[in-house]
Amino acid sequence: MSGASQESSDHRRKARANLGIARWRISRGSGGAYAFATLCVAIATLLHWSFGLIGEDNQYFTTYYPAVLFAALVGGVGAGIFAALLSGIIAWWAFMAPHFVFLARAPGQVESILIYLFASLLIVWGADRYRRLTERLQDEEKFRKLAVEELAHRLKNKIATIQSIISYQLRDSPQTRDAIIGRLSALSATDDLILEAQGQGAHLRDILSTELGPYEPCRIAVDGPITLLSSKLAMTMALLVHELATNSAKYGALSVPTGKVTICWSLSEARLNLEWRESGGPIVTPPISRGFGMRLLSRALDQFEGTVEITFEPTGLVCKLGATLPGDIQSIAPTVTPMDKGPQLTSAVG
Repeated sequence: MSGASQESSDHRRKARANLGIARWRISRGSGGAYAFATLCVAIATLLHWSFGLIGEDNQYFTTYYPAVLFAALVGGVGAGIFAALLSGIIAWWAFMAPHFVFLARAPGQVESILIYLFASLLIVWGADRYRRLTERLQDEEKFRKLAVEELAHRLKNKIATIQSIISYQLRDSPQTRDAIIGRLSALSATDDLILEAQGQGAHLRDILSTELGPYEPCRIAVDGPITLLSSKLAMTMALLVHELATNSAKYGALSVPTGKVTICWSLSEARLNLEWRESGGPIVTPPISRGFGMRLLSRALDQFEGTVEITFEPTGLVCKLGATLPGDIQSIAPTVTPMDKGPQLTSAVG
């Protein structure tokens, strides 16, 4: 099965699973709703009888209010009214003196029944409103998730189509072709991370793990606190890391077996500072002309009040990045934890 067919199959399975969950919900007015209401009344009756064994009980309907509430929440208005009427009949017949007979009751008992029925109707009305609101919110949330998954699925298909077009049109320019396809793949991988986080963004450590996964983990070291980047900044950072990794694999530390890369970052208030340092690779010299990758590194972070400082030291390239994080992103964690997704990068250079 091809990758696109597999993704379509997975997408359909998710949709069927969501529909299956919806079917398990007890429908209003169904037999299951009234059965549940009867069970609630039975439990309330048993509790009322148990309390009566402890002492004299003049509160005939105390245990039935929760039964009416649960019946209405789960089964809807009909089940709630059914539970209220059934509870009233049982309390009248079994717990009001004289017991186990349907006789005219004292004025105080009649008032208690009327108050109970009125209160039960209010409970049923409130529970039904709450149930309807909850169901609507759940349905909207499911629809939102399905819409996001569908859009993500279509985006993947479009990226795959674009990559195919680029591969064909630039078949005579393999270097340009591979560079463009690599950048598209970096954006697509970050899209997956953002989707997993329900659109909140992506963690910097996960971006590094995804982009540096094809290289030997023992040659790469990362160190820094857990940092959640907004969706827009995550996309930009993925492109930057991709450019640095590609450049290193072609000309820098990752192009030779002895080369190593160290990536460390820190957070100061809302400011992210990251350093990419290469060592053990070939001697590097500043390029004569600036290609697209260098221009991207220089300008990509401008929208985040960012700074980029690139130094071509004899031991290897050093790139220092700085960016301001959005104020609503909670990005600082007190401890550093290993990455739990993707290839495990070492925490220090060995």
